[in-house]
Amino acid sequence: MARLPVYDRTGKEVGSYDIEPADLAPRINKQLLHDVVVMYQANLRQGTFKTKSRGEVAGSTKKMYRQKGTGNARAGSRRSGIRRGGGHIFAKRPRDFSYRLPRKAVQLATRMAVASKLRDNQLLVIDDLSLGAPKTKDMAAILKALGCHGTSLLVTTVVHDNNVYKSARNIAGVSVAPVEGLNAFAVLAPRKMLVTKAALDTIRQRAATGSRDATRPAKAAS
Repeated sequence: MARLPVYDRTGKEVGSYDIEPADLAPRINKQLLHDVVVMYQANLRQGTFKTKSRGEVAGSTKKMYRQKGTGNARAGSRRSGIRRGGGHIFAKRPRDFSYRLPRKAVQLATRMAVASKLRDNQLLVIDDLSLGAPKTKDMAAILKALGCHGTSLLVTTVVHDNNVYKSARNIAGVSVAPVEGLNAFAVLAPRKMLVTKAALDTIRQRAATGSRDATRPAKAAS
């Protein structure tokens, strides 16, 4: 059983948290993590590019010169894709790159991502992160005390905390997400993950529920 130190906002160790990567995911499947991360990256693509084909560029369709007798290679329209100012031979068109993997696979990948952070000692636990008001200076001081300044970081709370979000959004490389908003790409992209003790309890509880659902036999069709 791995024992994680629990810190307060001053960086002082105030307790410990016992957890194993297997509590979140039975194993870490790199192929599944790769597939899910690629899915999220593909979904971020806008796909709004467009270039003109030879039928869309300006110019006459008249044959440039006669077919034979000039000594030049035969040529047709000025709008040909092999000529300067002509259209693109394989013109790009707007397209939608988004797609979706099975929901249970995506959820499992999220748990695997958190388990990989735990296995690689890139997960920090803080006892409480509540702030009375949005203040970037206070959040920066907490991160510095925890040794998280100057590196990419994901801060995770149980539910969306507006004060925490507003206090961290102007700090370079720092993102904030509640447990409900976690995904494999958001977890794996930053170097470290800072999670509150209550949030880690919620992640662990969700993982246990997901594991039971995965091992439960499917109902026979009536």
